[in-house]
Amino acid sequence: MRIPPLILHLSASANIARHLAAYAALHPAQVALKVPRLARADRIDYLALDYGELSAEVAAWRTRLAAAGLRPGDRTLVMVRQGLPLIALVFALFELGALPIVIDPGMGREAFLRCVAHSRPRALVGIPFARLLSHLFRTSFRSVELRIPVSGSPLARITPPASRRPADDAGALARAATDAAAILFTSGSTGAPKGVIYAHGQFDSQVSLIRDTYGIAPGEIDFPLLPLFALFNPALGMTTIVPTTDPARPASADPALLVRAILQENVTNSFGSPTLWGKITNHCQTTGLTLPSVRRVLSAGAPVPPWLWEQLPPLIPNGLLHSPYGATEALPVSTISAAEVLALTAAATLTGAGTCVGRVISPNTVKIIAPPDGPLADLSAARELPTGEVGEIIVSGPTVTSEYDGLPEATAAAKIPSPVLYHRLGDLGYFDAAGRLWFCGRRVEAVHTASGLLYTEQIEPLFSAHPRVRRCALVGIASAGFQRAVIIVEPVTPETVYSSTECRRLARELRAIALQHPQTIHFKTFYFREKFPLDVRHNAKIHRLALARWVEKKAIGYESDPKR
Repeated sequence: MRIPPLILHLSASANIARHLAAYAALHPAQVALKVPRLARADRIDYLALDYGELSAEVAAWRTRLAAAGLRPGDRTLVMVRQGLPLIALVFALFELGALPIVIDPGMGREAFLRCVAHSRPRALVGIPFARLLSHLFRTSFRSVELRIPVSGSPLARITPPASRRPADDAGALARAATDAAAILFTSGSTGAPKGVIYAHGQFDSQVSLIRDTYGIAPGEIDFPLLPLFALFNPALGMTTIVPTTDPARPASADPALLVRAILQENVTNSFGSPTLWGKITNHCQTTGLTLPSVRRVLSAGAPVPPWLWEQLPPLIPNGLLHSPYGATEALPVSTISAAEVLALTAAATLTGAGTCVGRVISPNTVKIIAPPDGPLADLSAARELPTGEVGEIIVSGPTVTSEYDGLPEATAAAKIPSPVLYHRLGDLGYFDAAGRLWFCGRRVEAVHTASGLLYTEQIEPLFSAHPRVRRCALVGIASAGFQRAVIIVEPVTPETVYSSTECRRLARELRAIALQHPQTIHFKTFYFREKFPLDVRHNAKIHRLALARWVEKKAIGYESDPKR
């Protein structure tokens, strides 16, 4: 089944919001959104809105925002609950031609306030706490002229049940494909978060690539474990089941409630980080449950660990596990499925080849270039590397964004504008002989030792395969002009870090692994930490630079030899 012709029709306007009104006109009674009202172990009670009601809610909000003084082009900071408020407000802003600004709520107060100050919003659309915050930290919010109130309840709506968009409604403001649509901030896992300017055409291209790559059909039921991914669903004709998770604290999610929602609502599609899908997998294995309605799981935000590739697919007997690769600035770039990983690439990952991220999604173009020392104004100045050689990954395609908001130096460092726009992902990798793309790690996190470069994704999986290791990190410590490579381990059992005997025992076992691989033969010292600092968005990316500072300041390492 394909998206109805009205949805695919290329109208004079590229405004991404047009998809919602068009789909609602065709399928007003299809459930668009279900928001949890009461969650119990045996049953979750939902507020349901059909597409007609959601479209009416968006139109009503657009009218209210305009009456409050919001104008096309106004930067608008969105600080509302996930689910109905987020979807309704963002689409209303799209329809009005305003620019929603979306910042991760859990990144920490100081980082959040810096993002607010830098993005210079004219308006704040927010819950009571958000409006209070704007008064308490006036310096960061000094550009805000309008404060538009939104209920703090995720269930609040401003239209009565069974409402429909008025027949004479003006609809979405016409927008060109190149017109700015939103400012979305990066997670900041390897530096300060940056605002990425998205154009309406880039959102349109993302919808098309995601739909066509994964065969998503209208009428499917989605369970987005990252709130922003719910914004694609009105354009895809899917029903959104809002999870019971706290976007500011994804690690606190109760896997029993997540599984209950999937089973109860017959979820067919879900995007979530390896951390969250790892929790779901463990819960299903413990309880003996499977998820027969699921057709596909998309997991990204960090490399999917080998154990998850193996253990999740049997739990979704009618579905497939995929991992899309990309970044906020370009998504999706490539994709790989569990079937391909298990049959063709998993063994190589466990011997130090890196993490395979699959084949490039058409019409994207990916190249591997020798990492340059500074900005590149033209692709002709780059040296493309041959198959098998590790270099910097760059991508060109319809979802590649053109600039960071108000950061010309960062834009120059990340973009190659001529002759065709390329984005420098900041990742290192290579193509294998079969044309598959392999990810070796972030360029900024590569360790420069006296004997050569070490890449995180070629080293960490060797040690993470140990059954007592939850995750590990390769970091570099300054030493005589180079870096000393060390491994930091987060054990499966947190109590391990408080027992020197257990730490020494585990260090001996990890040293034995190190001796099996030429690239790790010199690893003798291991550090143990109860919990790693992770990114807020996915709770999966490791903050390796923070771990390096921890080692330099106060960590105690355990050096051992298996012969002792």
